[in-house]
Amino acid sequence: MTVMSSETIEQPITRGPGSGLGDLWHIIVMNDDHNTFDGVATMLSRTLPGVSIGRGYEFADEIHNVGRATVWSGQLEPAELYWEQLADFGLTMAPLAQS
Repeated sequence: MTVMSSETIEQPITRGPGSGLGDLWHIIVMNDDHNTFDGVATMLSRTLPGVSIGRGYEFADEIHNVGRATVWSGQLEPAELYWEQLADFGLTMAPLAQS
């Protein structure tokens, strides 16, 4: 007769630093010569939660003057989605950055 144990065995943690758990991921839009201020502001406001068209224009101005802007920070899964959507709109994207 086989006796089944009811004890819980915890698995070792296999993810270390940089795994994305609890870290913020940053979406960075780069300056380019083919997107307009209107286009950048519109795409940011349509894609990113909490970004109004006015805030989109502020980001567009920063992108133009500084060469880049971090437009959103958060967990990996939504960051990947927003990054892909912005890239599909034709914005010039830096790779996702983690802090």
